[in-house]
Amino acid sequence: MTQAASRTIGYMLKRYPRLSETFILNEMRALERLGTQLHVFSLMRPEEALSHPAVLELQAPVTYFPETWAAKIPAVAKAHAAMLLTAPLRYMHAAGLALWWSMLSRRPFSVWKQFLRSGYMAVACRQQQIQHLHAHFANAPAIVARLVSVMCNIPYSFTTHAKDLYLTPKKVLRRRIDSASFVLTCTRHNLEYLQSFLPQQDWHKIHLVYHGIDLAAFPFPTDNAKAATSDGSRAAKIIPIALSVPLILSVGRLVPKKGLNDLISACQLMKARGVKFRCAIVGEGPLRGELESQISKLGLADTVTLLGAMAHDRLVAFYGQASVFALSPQVMEDGDRDGIPNVLAEAMAAGLPVVSTRVSGIPELVEDGHTGLLVGPKDPVALADAIERLLNDPAKSQSLAVAARRKMEDSFECWETTKAVQTLLQVGAR
Repeated sequence: MTQAASRTIGYMLKRYPRLSETFILNEMRALERLGTQLHVFSLMRPEEALSHPAVLELQAPVTYFPETWAAKIPAVAKAHAAMLLTAPLRYMHAAGLALWWSMLSRRPFSVWKQFLRSGYMAVACRQQQIQHLHAHFANAPAIVARLVSVMCNIPYSFTTHAKDLYLTPKKVLRRRIDSASFVLTCTRHNLEYLQSFLPQQDWHKIHLVYHGIDLAAFPFPTDNAKAATSDGSRAAKIIPIALSVPLILSVGRLVPKKGLNDLISACQLMKARGVKFRCAIVGEGPLRGELESQISKLGLADTVTLLGAMAHDRLVAFYGQASVFALSPQVMEDGDRDGIPNVLAEAMAAGLPVVSTRVSGIPELVEDGHTGLLVGPKDPVALADAIERLLNDPAKSQSLAVAARRKMEDSFECWETTKAVQTLLQVGAR
């Protein structure tokens, strides 16, 4: 292990672990396997109890911001007093930044909230002798990382993804990028967006690194296993759904940008055409009631099932039960969108033919007609046509699945993509 690799790198996360952020977990696991010593700093505790085996595999200790007010008040007060006494100039610099940002912000309370968090995390970083701090997401975690970097006199960097990128004002992003040692982003679409408003002299700070998949968790089916059985399934039944017909699988939070209402409408169109299938949607979120009403109104109660949240190891097994994976994201009016949904990459790694929409970075992963099929967003008719095409053409489905897996092996293996992250972190920790 090199001297740089042995230095401890801090990872600042909003919530750890999180069911929807296995890509961050994969990155940290890969970094550890490559010899990087990590310490995780989480601003919030997990909402769900995760049995993901990869969580247990990660060796990095975790520091959580106190959860209850009874714990927060004395711990935060003590931490800020310690930073003020031991590093008064750096502490006052961080406080001045927070004051400036709060005056410019439409949500000043949020800025001071991150400042309070940063004092606590700064003490923890000093105790753990953190040499470099990396945040995932350009919003709260990056703000805290920036303030901690000032208090502790260490460099910081961050990865920007989708919502955090497109809903953060450009002038704010410019300021954060200017102060960071480097910035990662996970799609070329994001990279070009950043370059569109950053001064050209800052372009060298932005690095494209795709989120990798642990392909060992997704063994590609053998030819015999790929061949669909007479009832349309591809593996033993592990989910309580009657599968006498092919299964269409979709996975995502039940939020507007996932476009699940379009998928449900597409299911109604296919059912009206006489297509035999079942559709399972895995995920939880605020739109559950609305989607349940849509399913009932369209007479799809016996066809479309909302399964709720699912542990990742169960989901991995569920991929093998499906015939087609469908996801129909859209761009919201406020600019919110997906980057490259991790579940699309997982489905492709698992050998599923995929159908998705031409949104954000998705065409970088799903090449229309080669590694999957793409349609326009908010177009249930085109979505239904594409899914039906795959259900009716096993040879095409098979060729797409094989090409998709090859693309995953060439460009999205997490043990390879993370090498670029490690190199940047090592340089930053010097």
